[in-house]
Amino acid sequence: MRLAVCAEMVFLDRPIEERIRRIDELGFEAEIWGWATKDLDALAKTGATISSMTGYLTGTLADPDGARELLRTARLSLEAAERLDCARLNLHGTGLDERGLPVVPAAEVTPAMWLTAARTLERLADLGEQAGRVFTLENLNTAVDHPGVPFARASDTIALVEAVGRPHLRLNLDLYHAQIGEGNLIELVERALPLIGEIQVADVPGRREPGTGEIHYPAVAAALRRLGYQGVVGLEAWASGSPDEALARFRDAFTQD
Repeated sequence: MRLAVCAEMVFLDRPIEERIRRIDELGFEAEIWGWATKDLDALAKTGATISSMTGYLTGTLADPDGARELLRTARLSLEAAERLDCARLNLHGTGLDERGLPVVPAAEVTPAMWLTAARTLERLADLGEQAGRVFTLENLNTAVDHPGVPFARASDTIALVEAVGRPHLRLNLDLYHAQIGEGNLIELVERALPLIGEIQVADVPGRREPGTGEIHYPAVAAALRRLGYQGVVGLEAWASGSPDEALARFRDAFTQD
């Protein structure tokens, strides 16, 4: 397994380039969210491996106008990913505002929305294949962080990625969100394994590093080793105290037998 750390959530007293340098110095890959407000040249000059970033600026999966906008900004995101040599571009069911709330909430997801979402994801897979990049569809939780987001549950994202059936569309299986929404994390990983492009982690409650809450991440790590998972595990969590100590706890959870 390769370990990555979201630079948006640690070393918050430093500029983003310095956060990424520190993450790299500690031996992790780095991940970012939105790229449009960042100095891409400065990020590239850090020399760090930036392994994931948000793959769109605006738009939605499940209505025609929103899908056109999502595809337009996904093309721009692929250009940014090329400059950063970033392998994976992350997606959600709809755009999120600065509080994590859906720009276009959905009280109900209709059959027509499912069909539109699948068709949009097929087109994104085409774009990813042309660019040599992978789009990942992330599950979210609606109970705590992202109420009203369509296609939020892991079961929803699994169904969509399976329906598309393309190697340039994978799951970003976020176990923090899945614990809040569904639980049974090891069974979920076993079910989703052939579709996974990345796994993200944080503990529950609080969205902090492993060891601060109820999830026994060493057991999850053992299951991933048993299953032969060799992809990225990304820490998308706030540090409970010292960021260096939080990252050490994350490393320990996923490297100790």
